[in-house]
Formats: sequence, C-alpha cells, structure tokens
Amino acid sequence: MTAGWEHFDVEADVGVRAWGPTRAEAFAQAALGVLALIVAPEQVEAREAREVRAQSETPETLLVAWVNECLYVHEIEGFVVRRVQVLACSDTLVQGVLHGEPLDPPRHRPGTIVKAATLHQTSVGERQGRHEVSVIVDV
Repeated sequence: MTAGWEHFDVEADVGVRAWGPTRAEAFAQAALGVLALIVAPEQVEAREAREVRAQSETPETLLVAWVNECLYVHEIEGFVVRRVQVLACSDTLVQGVLHGEPLDPPRHRPGTIVKAATLHQTSVGERQGRHEVSVIVDV
C-alpha cells in the first residue's frame, strides 16, 4: 500500500486528504500536502532538516497542531520542504523531521499563502488497513 496526498476544494479554503499504511505516514503525507501548497516539493532539495513536535488531547486536534507546527517552521525560518518523516505518532504526540532547505526565491516559485490548519471537518481514521486523515487549511 502506498502513501500519498491530494488537495480538495473547500469554499474559500483548501483541504488536504492524506493516507498511508500507518498513522505516522498519513500525518507525514498531510504535512507534505499542506506545505506543497506553498512551494512544490520537487522544486526543493533536502539539504537540511528541522525537527518538529506537536502534542494535543485527541488525534484530530493533534493533526491540526502538527500541521500548524510544520507551518510555523516555514513561516519563522523560511524553510521549504521536500520530504516529511514522522518518527513517532500516538493519539496525543507526534514528532518528526522536515527535510528541505531555506527558501530561495529565484529557485522556489511561491504558491499559496497558507495561514493555518483548522479543526473544521478534520478527521483521523482507518479503513481496511489504510490510515486516512483530512485537514482544511485557511488560505
């Protein structure tokens, strides 16, 4: 089973649906899908890494916190992402690594400005052995 993500339209916002064989992989794909709105991963080289960690009380609020922490790294450090790796993921804690490089405007064509992940219609689940998550981001 492969992992992946896709965008879906939501009035005035953008949704990201992600999946994988584990919850950790689905969370990694969700973060990559959101960050891909900002700069396409294929434009980025994995030269550096940034550790990211989030905690919350439920899997749904954890997904939102995780995505927002990843967005924070982009916003504060100007870091763009090629790949996301989740090292640990439970119902209340996720930690991982963003692989990428500092934003280089001549090389990285900026896309959508993403403000934050929202709780609106956020879901975390498993169907037929495949972990699926969905999050809507405010753009």
